[in-house]
Amino acid sequence: MARLKDIVFDCRHAASLARFWAALLEGYVVAPYGESELERLRQAGIDDPEDDPTVLVESSAASPRLWFQAVPEEKVVKNRVHLDLVSDRRAAEVDRLLALGASVSADHRDDGWLTLQDPEGNEFCLFEADGSI
Repeated sequence: MARLKDIVFDCRHAASLARFWAALLEGYVVAPYGESELERLRQAGIDDPEDDPTVLVESSAASPRLWFQAVPEEKVVKNRVHLDLVSDRRAAEVDRLLALGASVSADHRDDGWLTLQDPEGNEFCLFEADGSI
């Protein structure tokens, strides 16, 4: 039986999108760059981790991990897969996410959620923990 290991996001700039999602999700951080990772980048001709085309976001207490990988093409249509998130305080969480760079793309309060987009347009939904918005 297969198990979920990673969720991978194609993106224009892996480092900035990884920071957004690490700030968005409780307990997640951008994986630190040890000497072996810095050497991997140098071998690829990359001097600054900000230019790393693949950035990992992880949590010691949770899985899956999130990978962000730079791709040359732009996002054109709606995601075929998205994350559903939950918050105990939806209104305050929406304000926090907007301050991080998210935007509201659809208001489904009557059905119990909001659809938002990250800074590169990837959709995700936010539900309130008790099921109401």
